[in-house]
Amino acid sequence: MISLNRISLMRGNQILIDNSSLTLSGGQRTGIIGRNGAGKTSLFKAIEGEIALEQGAIELPKGLRTSTMSQETPGSQRGALEFVIDADITYRSLEKALQQAESDDDHTAMARLHSELENIEGYTIRNRAEQLLSGLGFSTDLFDQPVSYFSGGWRVRLNLAAALMRPSELLMLDEPTNHLDLEATVWLEQWLQRYPGTLLIISHDRSFLDAVIEQVISFEGSKLVEYTGNYSAFEKLKAERLALQQVMYEKQQRRRAEIENFVRRFRAKASKATQAQSRLKELSRMEEIAPAHIDSPFAFRFLDLDQLPDFLMQVQQLSIGFAEPVVERINLSIRSDTRIGLLGFNGSGKSTLLKVLFGHHSPLAGEITRAKKLRIGYYAQHQVDELNQQSTPFELIQQLNPKATAQEVRNYLGGFDFKGDRINEKIGVFSGGEKARLALAQVVRSKPNLLLLDEPTNHLDLDMVHALTIALQQYQGALVVVSHDRHLLGNTVDAFYSIHRGVFAEFKGDLKDYEKWLSKQESVSYDLALQKNETQAGSISLKLDKKQLRQETAAKREREAPLRKREKQLERTIDNLNSELQSLEEYLSNSKMYDDRNKKQLKEMLQRQGELKTQMADTEEAWMEVLEELQHS
Repeated sequence: MISLNRISLMRGNQILIDNSSLTLSGGQRTGIIGRNGAGKTSLFKAIEGEIALEQGAIELPKGLRTSTMSQETPGSQRGALEFVIDADITYRSLEKALQQAESDDDHTAMARLHSELENIEGYTIRNRAEQLLSGLGFSTDLFDQPVSYFSGGWRVRLNLAAALMRPSELLMLDEPTNHLDLEATVWLEQWLQRYPGTLLIISHDRSFLDAVIEQVISFEGSKLVEYTGNYSAFEKLKAERLALQQVMYEKQQRRRAEIENFVRRFRAKASKATQAQSRLKELSRMEEIAPAHIDSPFAFRFLDLDQLPDFLMQVQQLSIGFAEPVVERINLSIRSDTRIGLLGFNGSGKSTLLKVLFGHHSPLAGEITRAKKLRIGYYAQHQVDELNQQSTPFELIQQLNPKATAQEVRNYLGGFDFKGDRINEKIGVFSGGEKARLALAQVVRSKPNLLLLDEPTNHLDLDMVHALTIALQQYQGALVVVSHDRHLLGNTVDAFYSIHRGVFAEFKGDLKDYEKWLSKQESVSYDLALQKNETQAGSISLKLDKKQLRQETAAKREREAPLRKREKQLERTIDNLNSELQSLEEYLSNSKMYDDRNKKQLKEMLQRQGELKTQMADTEEAWMEVLEELQHS
C-alpha cells in the first residue's frame, strides 16, 4: 500500500499539489492525468524521493522495489541487449560473484550462486531481454549495436525496455507510448496487462489507458482527485459533474450538436460494413465523453478552404526507400474526401512515404501527379525540432499571414493555450509539449487541403489530443495520418492502408481486426512457411483449395444477396431522412420561425423533427443489424 498524506508540492513559485491525500492498494493500476505542466512528472519524482515535498509525507512499504523510465540515455558503447540486462542489478551482481567464484574454484560459493540465479530466473534473462527488445520494435540485428548507434526515439525505447526488465513491485511509466508505433503500443499494452505489481502510468493515449488501468488520479486545480474505472469511465463521471454547472452544460449541448452533424455526414457515405460499424461506435462514444473536455483550454479549428480540388494527388507504381527500395508498386488516389490511416511495423516505410508525398524525399521510381492548387500541411517530429528557437509564437504565426491584425494572431494562439506574455517569449524556452502545439498551430494556420501527419499526438496532453481530434473531424480537406493513438485514428479516418514486407495495400478491417492480425504475427507467418515447404503435391492441393475457395465465395455471395439488397434500401432511407432533417434544421435556424405568428408552423416542424429523429434511430439500428449479419455470414 502506498499512502500520500496531506502532501503539498511546488515548482518554483507554482503550487502543483496542495494538501492532497490518497491511497494506492498493492497491485492497483492507476493512470495519472492532467495538463502539461500540471505536475504529473513531479509527483513521480516525489514518490521516488528525488524531490522534496513542501509538506506531508509519502509512505511506501519497506523494501518496495520500484522501476521507472530514465529520461536520459547518454551514448555508450554498451550493446543494446546488454544495456537492457544491466537493468537487473541483482542479476549482474550474482553474475559477477559467480565469475569470481569460478576464478577462485570455490565450489561451495558456485553452488549457492547458481541456486540464487535460479531463484531470480537468471537463466532466462537473455531470452526475456530479447523478447522485450523484439516487442518494442528492435530487429535481431540491432541487439548488439551500441547505445550510441541509436537515435533519441530509439533510446527512449531502450529506457522503456530497461524499466520493464528491472524487477519491481511498483512500476512507474511516464509517457511510455511516446516514440512507439501502433504495433509496439499494442505489445506494451499486453505486457502491462500481465504485470503483477502496482502500476502508475502517465499517458496521453486514451485507448492505451482504457486497456491497462482501473483507476484515474486527475490533477484538478492543485488537488489530486480519484476516479474509479478506466479513462472512459473517468470522462463520463467528470462530464456528469461539469453538467451541474449551467455554463458548462450549455457548452456541452453545443458540442453534442456538432458531433451529431459529423456523425450524420459520415453515415450518409458509409460503405464498408466492418469499418462503418466500428466508426459509428467510436463516434457514439466520443459524443458521450465530449462534455468532459468542455473546460479544456484548447479550442481551434482548421480554416475554411478557398481551394479544394476534387483531385489532389495520384501516385502510380511508386517505389520508396534509400539505397534499396523499402516499399514498391505503391498506387494511391488522394481525393478531397480521402481520410487514410497508415498501419505497419516500425521501419516498414510509413514515415518515408509521407516524406515522399510531401516532397521532402525523392521516390526511387514511379510517378506522383499533384493538383495545381494542392496545399500540403505536413507535421512530423522534425518539424518541431526545426522551429526557430529565437522566434516567438506571435512572430511564427504572424509571418504566415502578415495582413492579420495583432488581435487576430492573439486570438488564434489563445486556442492553443498560448496567452498573455507567453506569445512573446522565445520558443527555445518552451517545453517539448508546447513546441509540439506550436508546430501544429503553424500547420493548421497554413490552410492545407491535404494533411500529412506523422505521430501528431506525441508530447501532447489528453485535452490537446481531444481538441486535435475534434479539429480533424471538422477539417474539410484530405488526411493521411500515421499514429499509434487508436482513438484518434478511429475518429478521424475512414480507410486503412498497411505496409507489410514491402507491400502497400488496403487493410479491409478495422483497428480491432488489425490488433487480432498483429497477435498472429508473433508466430511464423503462413505464407513464408508455405514458400519454404511447398512441394509438387502441395501445389496440387493448393489448386484444389483455390477451386473450393471459388465455390465457397459464390455460395457466400448467394447467401448475402438478400442482406445486401436490404442494406441498400436502408441506406437510401437514411439518405432521405437525413436530407429532410437537414432541410428542417435550416428552417428552424431561421429566427423568424420563432415569431408568434409562426407558432403553429413551428410546432408542426418540431413535431416532424422528432418523428424523423425516431425514424432515423430505428432505421440506423436496422442497418447496423444487417451489417452485423453480413460481417458474420
